[in-house]
Amino acid sequence: MSDEMDYEDLPEDEPSSDFEPVPEKEEPPKFEEMSGMEVSDDDKLWALLAYVLSPLVPVIILLMEDKKQRPFIRAHNAQALAWGLVNVVVGTILSTFLCGIPSLLLWLIGCYWGWQAYQGQMVTIPVITDFVKNQGWA
Repeated sequence: MSDEMDYEDLPEDEPSSDFEPVPEKEEPPKFEEMSGMEVSDDDKLWALLAYVLSPLVPVIILLMEDKKQRPFIRAHNAQALAWGLVNVVVGTILSTFLCGIPSLLLWLIGCYWGWQAYQGQMVTIPVITDFVKNQGWA
């Protein structure tokens, strides 16, 4: 008997059809890809701050002429301002009954959206994004 195995004689294992490959998670589109405009690190930082420290920073951005004209900052700032106002109203009402937990959760959601903006991605906030775009604010 030889030391080498003949692999041609072995039965072929057929892949099991029970398992399907997990599709890769699609990232939201990047602003640069959608608009063709370059986004600076400064733009990304201001967008992050707008979500994390909303509604204060979005109001400050509205007062800064050079920042409010940047398309990336403008798109995120309008959403962050609307989100901040909703956060204050809903968070205050719910927090009176639930010991501040809703406000913390809403702030954490804003932090997540800020991180997405810092990555250069467009953030889609249910209801708010459509409202802001329909008003022509972004």
